Amino acid sequence: MPWRIAEPMTERRDFIQRLQSPETSFKEVCAELGISRKTGYKWLHRYEEHGLAGLHERSRAPLTTPWSIPERQAQLLLEARVAHPKWGPRKLIAWLKGKHTEVSWPAPSTVGELLKRHELVPERRRRTKLEHAAPSPFDDTRGPNEIFCIDFKGWFRTGDGRRCNPLTVTDAVSRYLLCCQHLDRGTTVLVRAQLERVFREYGLPRVIHSDNGAPFGAQGLGGLSQLSLWLMRLGIQISFIEPGKPQQNGRHERMHRTLQAEVADAPAANLRRQQRAFDDFRYEYNWERPHEALGQRTPGTIHVRSRRSFPPRLPEPEYPNAQHIRRVRHNGQIRWKNDLLFVGEAFIGQPLGIEETDDGEYAVRFCQQIVGKIDETARRVR
Repeated sequence: MPWRIAEPMTERRDFIQRLQSPETSFKEVCAELGISRKTGYKWLHRYEEHGLAGLHERSRAPLTTPWSIPERQAQLLLEARVAHPKWGPRKLIAWLKGKHTEVSWPAPSTVGELLKRHELVPERRRRTKLEHAAPSPFDDTRGPNEIFCIDFKGWFRTGDGRRCNPLTVTDAVSRYLLCCQHLDRGTTVLVRAQLERVFREYGLPRVIHSDNGAPFGAQGLGGLSQLSLWLMRLGIQISFIEPGKPQQNGRHERMHRTLQAEVADAPAANLRRQQRAFDDFRYEYNWERPHEALGQRTPGTIHVRSRRSFPPRLPEPEYPNAQHIRRVRHNGQIRWKNDLLFVGEAFIGQPLGIEETDDGEYAVRFCQQIVGKIDETARRVR
């Protein structure tokens, strides 16, 4: 119980004086002053140890501050934050651990408070919660080179007003950024040239995951474009996200967010310097920046080259002997029985396999994928 009046020092002195009288008991004095016996014993012990000085209020500040950071560690953390202003406490700690293995670093929450005290944490806008994505091909991935994700980040203008449109490719498991290259146009020829460079350096993936926009997809059979047909001939499966569902390629989109914050928000003076900034970002992203989904390791420590090498010659599609083979004509048609059926300009020059299904229909196949079925009544491929 507290002291009853506004000046507790006077009450404490009166309490000690009353205890000096042999006619009063400890219990009675506590009751008269309205304090508990626990409080009375506390002040009596302080008086016995320190005299009247012991009756003054003591500071309630803790004797130790377990969240304090040694000056040298604080300096290293602040310098790292200035060098990497977009990194949070966990990334800063993981990065510094690799450079100063002998130091015992504080908890991320403690580092966060340090950054706040030095006004190095900007206010964040609350983001709208996205709907849950549909099951993605990432669910069954076990190691690097299972799935490569590809997309254009979205164009922006450099300081001289030129339009910059970076093509990016990542490995879905290791998050390794395989390509970050500005292209003047998003054509099949230019994108294929960049993919050839990636495949020669890192090998082939099992799957390429992308949206279905040009040049990755098309409006023809199976949504396949000339680029996707070329990938299929290399033995790579094609995986498209649903239209309007960028969250189905969420890992790649998250990298784009980092790329935007680190490089694109402050564009370089021209395209040449911008590409140099992309190259620097790619090195830092792969080898310097710890990734939380990788246990604060860097993508470069996880990724390995694919065992499937880029072939010296593009393989021809192979079909079982029982199938009918039709090569697509210059106008995108194939001859079937007495009809000419349109399959799409993307297939011009490509051999297609036609096989009879269990229900008596004929399926049109490219490599291992069925791209349509022949409707003999309507005389078209649907």
